[in-house]
Order: sequence, then structure tokens, then C-alpha cells
Amino acid sequence: MIMLKNKILSFFLFGLITYSASAIGGMATISFKEPWYSLLTKPSFNPPDWIFAPVWSTLYLMMTIAIWIFWHSKDRNMNTVYIYFIHLIINTTWSVVFFVFHKIFFSLITLLILISFIVILILRFKRVNMISCYLMIPYLLWCCFALILNLSLLILN
Repeated sequence: MIMLKNKILSFFLFGLITYSASAIGGMATISFKEPWYSLLTKPSFNPPDWIFAPVWSTLYLMMTIAIWIFWHSKDRNMNTVYIYFIHLIINTTWSVVFFVFHKIFFSLITLLILISFIVILILRFKRVNMISCYLMIPYLLWCCFALILNLSLLILN
């Protein structure tokens, strides 16, 4: 029973931390997106605005599950958990750099750093738990797509 309570508590805490990054990024986006973003020239493959919230919500859930499973794995290490937390800060930083400061080039650099951290996490998760590794792959792919979008916005604007 105590083990189950610890698992539930740890899932809640990892979710709270992970979704805090989402909340900060979301507030930055909502507060500073318009009218700047609407005035940008966007590539033809730019998704509609409504798609971002459900995709990111799903990705944050998958990230939460990935770190939670890793945390409860026998061979876990704290350095990977610290890398996860640092990566969340970088994730949030992208929204601030892009939507608050309107710096497309620096947001591109931030995204490259974020993708590097995601790859590191995937490799570190792979050593301990393959489910955690697999749960991070959609996030990596979405961020690579975001990189292409970000680069396109830089070129077009």
C-alpha cells in the first residue's frame, strides 16, 4: 500500500513539475502572441493554431509518464532526472524567447539546444527503461517539426 501511495505521489509531482513548464509557456504564448504572430508570413505547412494545445498536452503527459517510469526503474540515476528538469526549463524558454521577445533566430537556437537535451534523455532512458525511451520519441519528432517551422519563419520573415 505504501509503495502504491509513493508511486501515485511521484506521478503527481512529476506531472506538476512537467505541466508547470507547460503553464508558463502557455501563459507566455497567450499573453504575447498577438498581434505579432498573426502578422508573420507562415509556411504552407504551418498547422492551424488549435492543434498546438492538444498536441502539447499529450506530449507533456507522455514526458511525465516517461520520467515517472524511469524514476521507478531499478537502475535509475539522479543525473538523468536533473537533465529532465533542465530540459523543461529550456522547453519553457523557447516560448518566452519566441512569443515574448519575438526573437525568431534565438528561438531557433533554443530549439536546437532543446532537441539536443531530448536526444540525451532518450539515450539515457534507453539504458534503463525502453518504455521511457519510446515515450520521448513523439516529443523529439514534434520538436524537429517545430525546428523546421521555426526555420521557415526565420527565412520568411
